Amino acid sequence: MADTTKLIALDWGTSSLRAYRLGSEGAVLDKRALPWGIMNLPVVEASAAGAKAGFEQAFSEACGDWLLDAPTVPVMAAGMVGSAQGWREAPYLDVPLLIADIGAGLTAVPTRGGAVLHIVPGLIERGALPNVMRGEETQVVGALQDGAGEELLIGLPGTHSKWVRIAGERFIHFDTFMTGEAYAALSSHTILGRTMQRGADFNPQAFERGVRVAAGGDGINGVLSTVFSTRTLGLTGALDGAAQADYLSGLLIGHELAALRGSRAAAKLDAAPRIVLIGDGKLCERYRQALAIHGYSHVGIAAQATERGLWKIAVQAGLVR
Repeated sequence: MADTTKLIALDWGTSSLRAYRLGSEGAVLDKRALPWGIMNLPVVEASAAGAKAGFEQAFSEACGDWLLDAPTVPVMAAGMVGSAQGWREAPYLDVPLLIADIGAGLTAVPTRGGAVLHIVPGLIERGALPNVMRGEETQVVGALQDGAGEELLIGLPGTHSKWVRIAGERFIHFDTFMTGEAYAALSSHTILGRTMQRGADFNPQAFERGVRVAAGGDGINGVLSTVFSTRTLGLTGALDGAAQADYLSGLLIGHELAALRGSRAAAKLDAAPRIVLIGDGKLCERYRQALAIHGYSHVGIAAQATERGLWKIAVQAGLVR
């Protein structure tokens, strides 16, 4: 293993920890997933020294055996492990910035076993309404094609959806939409969820209907007005319980994309940029359907963006060749 392993890379978020053993050119040789996100660390006996003992234990379970076989291999992590609640805070880098500068901002954390964990910094865009990301910057780097100099819009659907504008070799700007979290809260903790049928198959017609409401004239009053139609369309029989969840999903994603389209128009940016999506395959397909309704046709989905990003940042930092 020592001859083939070039990098041990961790994607360490709030709720989960994914570990990758990477070989030449970043090829994935082995991978594993553990439930040890930074808010759900292993319980360590009180006799264990140090306030960060839970991180040490999770780290050992994730890659300790790999390090026994390849003790000199560099180790790197991205995600919330570098937040104020993480193992060690990795200071934010300011946007805009050169993509290549991310690798110069790693934070080194010595571990109990002797390995040094290099944590990728998050990004911050300062202003009246600051914006931050941790982990997504690594996925963006992994989605970029080497040598591509065109303007690119990268979408990362999820709990807190991100939209990142890349121009040339620079991160230019990014926006955050709490679409996924809003959907979870509205469907589980408001009256809208009372008539929803859980576990129904995806209803593309209901989803498209929600997207079109947000994109059209009925969406002018904004999401706080249109979201109530999830209930009223059910009351009037236009949407049955099995369709209401997908309608709400389409409505929220539709408003997200309408806002994105409006902000790009106000900034006089390309109305039809090339878009790359990163994330869960089924969710990305929903976004691709919604983007087509909003007039965006050049949409691709990036595969293995996290692993590729971890490798590329390690190359930037000089940890691997």
